[in-house]
Amino acid sequence: MPKKIKLFVDCHIFDKNFQGTTTYIKGIYLEMIADKNIHFFFAANNIEPIQQIFREQENVHYLKYKTKNKVYRLLVDIPKLIKKHKIDFAHFQYIVPPIKYCKYIVTIHDLLFLDYPDYFPLSYRIQNKFLFKWSANYSDVVLTVSEFSKKHIQKLFKIQEIFITPNAVDPIYFESYDKSILKQEVKQKYNLDEYWIYISRWEPRKNHHTLLQVFVENQFYKDYSLVFVGDKDIYNKEYEDYFETLSEEIKSKIITFNKVEFPILLQLLRGANLSIYPSFAEGFGIPPLEALAAKIPSICSNTTAMADFTFMKESTFNPYDKKDMLKIINKTIAEEFDASKVELLKANYNWKSSAAIIKNKILGK
Repeated sequence: MPKKIKLFVDCHIFDKNFQGTTTYIKGIYLEMIADKNIHFFFAANNIEPIQQIFREQENVHYLKYKTKNKVYRLLVDIPKLIKKHKIDFAHFQYIVPPIKYCKYIVTIHDLLFLDYPDYFPLSYRIQNKFLFKWSANYSDVVLTVSEFSKKHIQKLFKIQEIFITPNAVDPIYFESYDKSILKQEVKQKYNLDEYWIYISRWEPRKNHHTLLQVFVENQFYKDYSLVFVGDKDIYNKEYEDYFETLSEEIKSKIITFNKVEFPILLQLLRGANLSIYPSFAEGFGIPPLEALAAKIPSICSNTTAMADFTFMKESTFNPYDKKDMLKIINKTIAEEFDASKVELLKANYNWKSSAAIIKNKILGK
């Protein structure tokens, strides 16, 4: 009988707000836990959210960190747990612990703070450049999520062997629903009828301000509302200054949702007429794909990792060019939804393929 592999997964990100990294861990490990030859040790300060995802299974174990303190977690908590449970591999996002009792797998999702330094504080750039580079070199397996990020990690960190484990879309986005009933529910609950949606946390690089300008300057507010869904991480002065110049009538057509639970987010997405993702820079950029899976007309920027979405090429625009954004918006709202893109999405981005890459590295294949 082959030895049971013990795999530790750092899930501290689940102690925070839902974001791309949590989607990545959830998607990959829901696929992997079907292999009973691997025992999974999921660790977090609050284990309830991960228990709800991975449930109780014979090869799934939950470990609790003592505190939410990052330094203590990396220096004390994780090494102790790895040693205690005789772990073979440990998977981390971005940063690994300095004390090493097993083989390390690290996913460096992106290096946007080095490519676009103006969007990140100096202290963040200095600290994380060192920590990410050190972690990548200290690990036995280095992963990333896009060809764009792979090339940049290779160039900036001088590491050649990097494996791409792309993000994919949760199956719930592909589920069927009645659009007319859904829109009635959204109208009743949120007083929203015809609207566009942008799902993303708030940072200047997310480019909320240019989308707002295009929406207002072209008087789309006469026919639509503009809905922003996402937590506010970094203040966007350009957006706030422009917003304050608007009339109360226009402001009433701009709706912001913060701290949104997933069922509400999905409901708002499904009720939308158009999904727009105008971000300047992304290490991957999954919301445009989630919108597409939900059969919502979806357009996004053609920069950084989003340039990898080749099957969406005709639905992309230059986020620095308002005229180009406007052209793609007008084109998309005038066309019927192209269902063939959903099948291309499934073929190009799925968790099974990404999980297989990690599994093969663990099993030495």
